[in-house]
Amino acid sequence: MTPAGGRKEFIRAFVAPAISFILAGMSAKDSPIRFDPSSRGPLDGIRVLDLSRLVAGNMVSLQLADFGADVIKVEPPAGDPLRDWRDAGQALHWKTYARNKRSLVLNLRHASARDALLRLVAKADVLIENFRPGTLEEMGLAPDVLYERNPGLVIVRVSGFGQTGPYAPLPGFGTLVEAMSGFAARTGFPDREPVLPPLALADMIAGLYGAFATVMALRARERGEARGQVIDLTLLESVFSVLGPEAAIFRATGAVKERTGSGSHTSAPRNVYRCADGKYVAISGSTETMARRIFESIGRADMLADERFRTNSARVAHRPLVDAAVGGWFAGKTREQALAHMRAAGVTAGPVYDIADAVADPHFRERGVIVEVEDAELGSLPMHDIVPRLSATPGVWRRPAPALGEHTNAVLAEAGLDAAAIRRMREEGAAG
Repeated sequence: MTPAGGRKEFIRAFVAPAISFILAGMSAKDSPIRFDPSSRGPLDGIRVLDLSRLVAGNMVSLQLADFGADVIKVEPPAGDPLRDWRDAGQALHWKTYARNKRSLVLNLRHASARDALLRLVAKADVLIENFRPGTLEEMGLAPDVLYERNPGLVIVRVSGFGQTGPYAPLPGFGTLVEAMSGFAARTGFPDREPVLPPLALADMIAGLYGAFATVMALRARERGEARGQVIDLTLLESVFSVLGPEAAIFRATGAVKERTGSGSHTSAPRNVYRCADGKYVAISGSTETMARRIFESIGRADMLADERFRTNSARVAHRPLVDAAVGGWFAGKTREQALAHMRAAGVTAGPVYDIADAVADPHFRERGVIVEVEDAELGSLPMHDIVPRLSATPGVWRRPAPALGEHTNAVLAEAGLDAAAIRRMREEGAAG
């Protein structure tokens, strides 16, 4: 056993410097972000009523909330179903996508709840809903009714297929539109089934489009070019748009492109390649200069003199041969060896990360791509930082994701209801 003096010397010589080194390596990003309800973003003063459920509408309102809009989640008594998406017993989707929002519970089957909502509409700038088309009208809350209360209201109507057209009445979850848009048919390998994305991709894309459209509509109102207007936001059209010139290519060629795995119909070499340690590296030779650099870096400059590989079109036509040459080189190197070599040669190469890799990556840490945020239940919680980064008017962290109905009394009071009216609504089940 080390004598007391020896222990002190050991601590002084080894433990204390180690602790100092660890602390010195920590930045402010390692301390949980504290929410500050008094902080103001560039959308301060904009009030949003979000009646939507699950992901797409929540993505629209998240972008607005992160930059200062007062987003009020109008939830049914059972809450937004997003609260039920749980991992390890925790509503981590809700904690992430409901940050910076308030929660109001209204049972819109009750006339008093609908009246309260219309009171809120009168003072709102934006209303978001994603009911099946026609449902808002059946509830007595059609756009015409809302505009009687507030002619300047921007109404974001999120649906799978749109407010019109033969598919309008159909339920439109992201899975369906990822399939019907043509996206899944392009994803995966040619000898296997089409692959759906393992996350709510359609909802995410639609949410970003929706937030952009909302800000445009508010800008048009500000300039007097419009009062209120309806944004018909569809998941189908949002996903289809990312396919780019597919329709034009189909007309020009008459051919339906087959799935290519991680390869590409537009450039080669472009793929993910397995290394000797079982890990993968992605590379992209999207320009002639880069393709040449890749071949030279793997010692196959001779391929550039071959008619099969001299041009990008030729390489795409002979993609299996390109991949065999490039993949063979990667198979003899560990991922770190391959990356070091490729980066030294100026090649556009990067590792294929899983979330564990991303969390540990120094660039992710230095940039604060993942931030630690205070959480009442967990102490703190990692989540993506506010995107995008604005130099003069950045996003703000005002409040954590709300408990169900956490702000019901405060929001109804802001709508002009007194304590007795709020109590009656709660007693009759119209509010919670």
